[in-house]
Amino acid sequence: MAYWLIKSEPFKYSWEQFEKEGSTFWDGVRNYAARNHLRAMRKGDLAFWYHSNEGLEIVGIAKVVKEAYPDPTIDDDTWSAVDFAPAKKLKKPIGLAQIKSDKRLANMALVRLGRLSVQPVTDEEWKIIMELSGTK
Repeated sequence: MAYWLIKSEPFKYSWEQFEKEGSTFWDGVRNYAARNHLRAMRKGDLAFWYHSNEGLEIVGIAKVVKEAYPDPTIDDDTWSAVDFAPAKKLKKPIGLAQIKSDKRLANMALVRLGRLSVQPVTDEEWKIIMELSGTK
């Protein structure tokens, strides 16, 4: 299993809305690196749900339930979408400031490549975030 981080602006699509709906497809990615990460995701992989622009925090965990397919919002096979279902809300959200202040997370893509909307997360980074959030 691989780990990821996906970003959503809460005013557009929040964790709470995601939980209420029970699933969503991740579309609208128009960056080649982020698209390649979507295409690398496998059913069962887990992704941190990060509220970007407002909140600036990891709030939950989503699970990949359908692997990459052509983005249905555009008539161009260049872009992909992935389906997610909510797996778990974090006991305690982990903010960007806390992540940046933890030396163990200095190489995390969220710190180094802050604008990328879909990012890989290493096993060690996943473990640290889970520990900081008090989530099992």
